[in-house]
Amino acid sequence: MRVRALTAVLLAGGLALTACGKEGTGTETGAPAGVFEVAKDVKVDGSPTFEKIKSRGSLVVGVKEDQPGLGFKDPTTNKYTGFDIDMAKLIAAQLGFDPETKIQFKTIQSAAREQAIINGDIDYYVGTYSITAARKEKVSFAGPYYVAGQDLLVKKDNTAITGPDTIKDKKVCSVTGATPAKKLRDDKLVQPDSNVVELQSYSLCVTKLHDGEVDAVSTDDAILKGYAAAEPDKLKVVGKTFSTEKYGIGLAKDDKALRDKINEVLEKSLTDGKWDDIYKNTLGKSGAEGKHPTLEKY
Repeated sequence: MRVRALTAVLLAGGLALTACGKEGTGTETGAPAGVFEVAKDVKVDGSPTFEKIKSRGSLVVGVKEDQPGLGFKDPTTNKYTGFDIDMAKLIAAQLGFDPETKIQFKTIQSAAREQAIINGDIDYYVGTYSITAARKEKVSFAGPYYVAGQDLLVKKDNTAITGPDTIKDKKVCSVTGATPAKKLRDDKLVQPDSNVVELQSYSLCVTKLHDGEVDAVSTDDAILKGYAAAEPDKLKVVGKTFSTEKYGIGLAKDDKALRDKINEVLEKSLTDGKWDDIYKNTLGKSGAEGKHPTLEKY
């Protein structure tokens, strides 16, 4: 019953953070008209992924579905909304594909992201995907398109947890295969290692928090702010970040041509106002300030 209740709350919170939008045109998602204007006669010479996309006539994009304000799937309509979703749509439009009709969003769990890209199950991945040296051995990244920091989500009345130095003997939940759980262990922020509880989704972690089975949820502050905004009377973000997480667009490792093209799209969005438009109508609804990232091309 708790999972169903949380889903209902996240649905309400997710819709609020995305201006009550639906998947589709720029206006429907809350983004101003013109943000998803489709480019014409796009060429990405030397990109095997783009050739596959053109042959198929549509895109398959890997995303998250349980992160309000970032990547959230409405269980009633099956529509996806959020900052990551709109960034994926912006890229699709600039590659010459109508984001209203030519994208299939495919939910991929954190632990399966690299393999989904390697297998060619998705064309690119947009879902709070931190750029790391280890991951770059298997896939490549355009971006970063957003920079976050690891933080802690606790119950509203929790006064014992005030930052990373107060969780050593606490039970902290994160997602299997994601960077935050590894940092909690590697930096010995939580002891013993078994006190780091790993589950398949952040919504499951939040359920454990509500039920008192864990003391905190740890991941990037952008994700946690979405959950806190959905239940402001029950949850809060501690607000003491202890990492830098650079979100990138995950791509096939050797497809430099497509990586360069997506970097071009991201760079343009930072100067023409489209990045700001997307942020204001998604994560910006939480009241958090949006800061432009610096692209790291290679």
